[in-house]
Amino acid sequence: MAERALVVGGTGPTGMPIVRGLVDRGYDVTILHRGQHERDETPSEVEHLHCDPYEDASMADGFSNRTFDVAVAMYGRLRSVARLLAGRAGQFLSVGGVPAYRGWMNPWLHDPFGLPVPVAEDAPTVAEPGEDEKGFRIVRTEEAVFEHHPKAAHFRYPYVYGPYQLVPREWCVVRRVLDGRDRIVVADDGLTLHHHGFTENLAHAVLLAIDAPDAAAGLVFNVGDEEVLSVRQVIELIAASLGHDLEIVSMPYDLAVPARPMLAQPLPTHRVLDLTRVRNVLGYRDVMPARAAIGHTARWLADHPPVPGGIEEQVLTDPFDYAAEDRLIDAWRGARAAVAASVRFDVEPGYGLAYSGPGSRPRTNAEFEG
Repeated sequence: MAERALVVGGTGPTGMPIVRGLVDRGYDVTILHRGQHERDETPSEVEHLHCDPYEDASMADGFSNRTFDVAVAMYGRLRSVARLLAGRAGQFLSVGGVPAYRGWMNPWLHDPFGLPVPVAEDAPTVAEPGEDEKGFRIVRTEEAVFEHHPKAAHFRYPYVYGPYQLVPREWCVVRRVLDGRDRIVVADDGLTLHHHGFTENLAHAVLLAIDAPDAAAGLVFNVGDEEVLSVRQVIELIAASLGHDLEIVSMPYDLAVPARPMLAQPLPTHRVLDLTRVRNVLGYRDVMPARAAIGHTARWLADHPPVPGGIEEQVLTDPFDYAAEDRLIDAWRGARAAVAASVRFDVEPGYGLAYSGPGSRPRTNAEFEG
């Protein structure tokens, strides 16, 4: 008899590849969801248990006397799911978020401000509501998971991207390409590093823990792409994947108002996870490297564009106000040219004698002497 697996959720961006992975491993899979987002990608043999994962009574009725060899909780009210499945699941895995870390959403908590880079699983978490209300709730939820399931494996997701993503930051670029825009504003040259995770990569990490229950037991795992791309790199990769020339216009972040939706925070500081644990304990490696995954996502969005003004664009808060962007770019370029023309250095600063790349001081000898 096949082992039984429950996925609370299962129709979301990472839920679908987890469900497929469980089916491929021979599990008898049940997904619990409200039935509002049925997916053609869900294998036909999967059982659908239609309950409300935000209502205890609905879930209790759905679970009835069922038990499962594996339960993956990635949707709904996680504290309730963990409590209701206590004693019903041989292995319990849960998905939460990186706002648990102190400073992820409130970088001013650190002095100097900015989240330390990289952030490992043992980094300080939000300790009180005044630091970050959402992060505080996430931390308390993690504690509840391990209270009911001491051998659980818990995954801290970063921002997720890929097909069906809920907050498609790539759409900020893809729509501009589709609309024929030839320039885009970034903050501070777009050099901010912000950890994201491609759907298939995050699902792969969870499946690795299912394959190695003893190794994963009782641990929290950071998960995300192995390579952390800068905002500029993301934009350049999207434009290249769609065969479009897009000029990147850099300005200070406090002026770069159109760049806010991709920056996704009020500072240009970095947010980077340490993936040492998931790599060493579970043997994680990307299923699809970030550079390829960005292109894949961009092409998917181009083929499945969100509705203009719809929920995705509302969540992104990008108004796509091109007239205002053009006025800002023109004003910035005029101001920059005026500053550049007004200041001259008698001795222009260099990059330091230790620098030997392009633009460094010329070689002492024209020919290398071995």
